[in-house]
Amino acid sequence: MAFGDQPAYLRVAGDLRQKIVAGELPPHTRLPSQARIREQYGVSDTVALEARKVLMAEGLVEGRSGSGTYVREQPVPRTLVRTGYRPAGESTPFRQEQADSRVKGTWESRSEQVPADSAVARRLRIATGDRTMRTDYVFRAQGEPVMLSTSWEPLSVTGRTPVMLPEEGPLAGRGVVERMAAIDLIVDNVAEEVSARPGLAEEVLALGGVPGHCVVVVTRTFFAGGCPVETAEIVVLADRYRVAYHLPVK
Repeated sequence: MAFGDQPAYLRVAGDLRQKIVAGELPPHTRLPSQARIREQYGVSDTVALEARKVLMAEGLVEGRSGSGTYVREQPVPRTLVRTGYRPAGESTPFRQEQADSRVKGTWESRSEQVPADSAVARRLRIATGDRTMRTDYVFRAQGEPVMLSTSWEPLSVTGRTPVMLPEEGPLAGRGVVERMAAIDLIVDNVAEEVSARPGLAEEVLALGGVPGHCVVVVTRTFFAGGCPVETAEIVVLADRYRVAYHLPVK
C-alpha cells in the first residue's frame, strides 16, 4: 500500500507521531484537541478520534481525566541480560533476574500451594493437577516496580524439605541453584523462551504502565539431571526492556 493510499486516520497519526519523535510535541505537552486536528488536517471528527486512538495504543500519548490527552515521557529501555543460572552467592532472586549490578533491588513475594494447570504441568513434566509451590514476586529498583515473576516448583521434588518455601527456611531468599543443591539436586541446564503479548490489566498496572501495552515474557525452566525442578514466567513492560543473551561458547 502506498503512503497516499493509507487511511486518513493513519496519515494523521503518522504526522503527529513524527512530531512527537522529533520533539516538536515534547513530553507532557497537550495533544491538539480533536477539533484542532479536524481543522488542521481537514478530516472528520471520526478520523481525528481514530488517529488519537492509534497514538494511545502505541503508548505515545495518555488521557488525563477532565484535562485532555498528553504526550507521554518515553522510558529509557533497560537491558535484561540472560546468562543462564548463576553460582551460589550470586543467585538471589533479584540478581537472578536483574542484569545491572549497580541497581539496588528489593522484592516482595507470596507463596502458596496450587495444582498445576496444563501449561505448568507440561513444563514440569508432571500431571495436570499435581501440587506445586507457586511463588509470585514483584521486583523493585529504587522503590519502583520493574518486573514480575511467578515460579512453580513440583512438591514431589521439594515437598517436606527445608527448601519447600523459597522465601522461608535456612536458604530463604537464595536462588534456585543454591536451594536445589541443598537437597542434593545439581542444576545443570536452563531453558528459556522469549515472547511478547498484550499485558494483562493487573500486570501492566502493577508495573506502572498503561493498560493495553505489550509485555515481554521470559519463560524459564531449570533442570537437574534432565528433570525439571522449577519453571517461571518473568514479565516486563516491552517499552522498558530489551532482552540480551550472553551465552558461553564451548
